[in-house]
Amino acid sequence: MLLLPAILLAAWLLSGCSPARHVPEGKYLLDDVKINLNDSTGRLDQQQLMTYVRMQPNHKMLWATKFRLGIYNMSGNDSTKWWNRWVRKLGEAPVIFDSTATMTDAGQLRKAMVNAGFLDATVSVDTFADRNKRKMKVEYNLHAGMPHIIRSVNYEFPNDTLRSLIMKDSARFTVRPGDPLDISLLETQRELLTTRLRSNGYYAFGKEFITFNADTTEGSHDVDLTMTVKPAYPSDSPNHLIDTHKEYIVRNVYYIMDYDPGVTEDFRHYQAADTVNYKDITILYGDKRYLRPSLLYDNCFIRSGEAYNLHDVNNTYTALGRLTILKFINIRFIPAGNFNNFGLLDAYILLTRGKSQSFSAELEGTNSEGDLGVAAGVSYSHRNIGKGSETLTAKLRGAYESLSGNLSGLIHDRYLELGAEAGVNFPKFKAPFLRESFKRRIKATTELNVSMNYQERPEYTRIISTAGWSYKWSERFNRNRHTFTPIDINYVYLPESTNDFLDEIAPDNPLLRYSYEDHFIMRMGYSFYHSNKRHETPWSRSFQKNIYTVRVNAEVAGNLLFALSSILSHRSDFHSQPYKMFGIHYSQYAKIDGDFSFLHLFDTRNSLACRFGAGVGVPYGNSAVLPFEKRFYGGGANGVRGWDVRTLGPGRYPGTNSVSDFINQCGDIRLDLSVEYRAKLFWILEGALFVDAGNIWTIRNYPNQPGGMFRFNSFYKEIAAAYGVGLRLDFNYFLLRFDMGMKAHNPALGQEPWPLIHPVWHRDRSFHFSIGYPF
Repeated sequence: MLLLPAILLAAWLLSGCSPARHVPEGKYLLDDVKINLNDSTGRLDQQQLMTYVRMQPNHKMLWATKFRLGIYNMSGNDSTKWWNRWVRKLGEAPVIFDSTATMTDAGQLRKAMVNAGFLDATVSVDTFADRNKRKMKVEYNLHAGMPHIIRSVNYEFPNDTLRSLIMKDSARFTVRPGDPLDISLLETQRELLTTRLRSNGYYAFGKEFITFNADTTEGSHDVDLTMTVKPAYPSDSPNHLIDTHKEYIVRNVYYIMDYDPGVTEDFRHYQAADTVNYKDITILYGDKRYLRPSLLYDNCFIRSGEAYNLHDVNNTYTALGRLTILKFINIRFIPAGNFNNFGLLDAYILLTRGKSQSFSAELEGTNSEGDLGVAAGVSYSHRNIGKGSETLTAKLRGAYESLSGNLSGLIHDRYLELGAEAGVNFPKFKAPFLRESFKRRIKATTELNVSMNYQERPEYTRIISTAGWSYKWSERFNRNRHTFTPIDINYVYLPESTNDFLDEIAPDNPLLRYSYEDHFIMRMGYSFYHSNKRHETPWSRSFQKNIYTVRVNAEVAGNLLFALSSILSHRSDFHSQPYKMFGIHYSQYAKIDGDFSFLHLFDTRNSLACRFGAGVGVPYGNSAVLPFEKRFYGGGANGVRGWDVRTLGPGRYPGTNSVSDFINQCGDIRLDLSVEYRAKLFWILEGALFVDAGNIWTIRNYPNQPGGMFRFNSFYKEIAAAYGVGLRLDFNYFLLRFDMGMKAHNPALGQEPWPLIHPVWHRDRSFHFSIGYPF
């Protein structure tokens, strides 16, 4: 248990006391690199320029400690010993100052400024050596000067057809008079224009045919820019493989359904066992029709008789990629002669299917104080249940445990649980009221899920059933994601229980009784997710420094049932006796909550993350309190981490630390605020320092939650705060998180309000284990 803290402490000491321990004689440890930027225009980003400096010092944690260098310095000089090799692998070797590399980086910095339009930019380098500590500091002095500004833009085209097509989109040009002569803007315009042409029939056009020529005058910073679209290669040129400046029309569209890239040498001569002509596509099947022709047509945006369109090709890739039965997708175009002045293309969509079915099983045993138990589960999935790439998942689970001892007064002499769940995912909108054109344009799925859980406990028998129907779709490089659930049903039924069961566990607590009484929820919900995370392009160089995400969830329940009850019932007072459906009280409420998170990357190893969250749920009509599972709770791995889960709040409610009191530590309103510094340490380890604040409150003064009601004039005094440290293991595919939080401000009645000043270890600390970042 003490090994890791000892290693961390030793690394910290060695990083500060003897950082040049493994630096060869006569060499210097590169201690610091700094850029001094003189740019009167403010157009240049100093942090962005730093990415062009390849020779960087060893990474720092909290901008002070070269932690990984300290790990490396724990190793000895003998590299044949396993301990030294292992420690060096965990750490980071010292970066040795190299004057040649420094001058190379200076050249890259000047090139970056020139590419941004500062053609007169200069770079000088200053070095500062500490001979005693054998350290070297490097400063790059950048003088940007005045940028060259585009005064005019002229265009040259080989024919009027290209001129008309390109200039029709001139409002979107990224190169305009008044802009700096920035290479990235020129490159962006080349990409945009090439994409436009390839989306308007010019199948073989490439961006190498678009060039820019800048005309400058000595002593002036004005630039006359000429964009030229070069003519196609001559027919007798060795580069002339296909006419790059001709418009192409799709002649035929073929699906090859069982393409094997390792066996099929020429897909144009594919031997099909079955050929289907559906509308304007031809489908060549291998052994069987494993996907319906109508599905293949709906997921193909390439149409016979229409001009070649790059957007249609990409949309077809996206649509087919959502069909889970497919393992490999490739779209090829083959020239097929000419028609009038147009070229003809045959489109071949090559598909390779994956395994359609999978099965798994698990078995476990238990021993609780001599009472033996067993649990088993099986799961099955089919990725093409209806020949439409529908995914069926089904799970069965059972558990049994015998009981011994005095069982008088109990219903059962065992613990028994049987569960079943099933779901079907359709790769399209299953909604009759939506137009087919809309369904094809939006990347959508439809999900249907049902489940049932049967529980036998010594004191009761309970049945929990759920069913739901939802739509999910995304847009704009997956930046915006939506989930709409028109109906979701949750039904809890207790057919039998001991006579005094509820009176024993909750004689005066309606919240706790609710969890063990019959209840019915029929809700409708909507969720929205947005992120500004960039869609990386091949020509983008820099990492994104600032990333934010927004999540919003809203739901309502019981309104339709309440309207029906009001129409069918003649009672005027439903408060004394709430309406029931199928003999069970149903819930009626509205709830909305959301989170905003922000991540700032200082560099590739250090970042600062922030999160603000809020939510409110209001019971009304047929309900006096929110359903327990819909209420908010405080503390835990994703809340204020100085408290265990469900031990904070609501408001100033102190809790009793009893097993059943967690039912009282929930509320109708939540506020959360967190700030977390994250740093990559070594190997797969990451460290974190965090501060959390927040609480939950009730919207009414419930007698079982004294001090829990939200009041505008005092809620800020009831915000809890915590601080702590975290250790994370990043395995790329998932991240394990260990956090330790300490209470800083405790608003609970009768407890120490400022543990930050008067900390008590066993009282104020809380440990958390979770998967993934907290936000």
